[in-house]
Amino acid sequence: MSVKIRKGDEVEIISGKDLGARARVLEVNPKKGRVLVEGINQVTRHEPLRMSKGRGGTEGGIIHKEASIDISNVALICPTHGPTRAGYQIEGDGSKTRVCTKCGTEL
Repeated sequence: MSVKIRKGDEVEIISGKDLGARARVLEVNPKKGRVLVEGINQVTRHEPLRMSKGRGGTEGGIIHKEASIDISNVALICPTHGPTRAGYQIEGDGSKTRVCTKCGTEL
């Protein structure tokens, strides 16, 4: 699956319970078509106390963390136009860069 969203990109949520929120991408899983976005799709997990010899285990309790969302529910943000699609432009030396399809600025 071809994915035009990368780790560190600024995206806007275009569907779901966090509709309209803007945040940074933490992780991209292109095989599953999912992204992990900072502060979006918060889930609650009940973690057990883990004791390990000499390593100092993890503290248990209720933990809130991000869950992944489908990549089709996020849109890349152009600095001038807001949510947009990304295209590619091939430079003279053969390198490929991502550009905004509306205005052509580099993303």
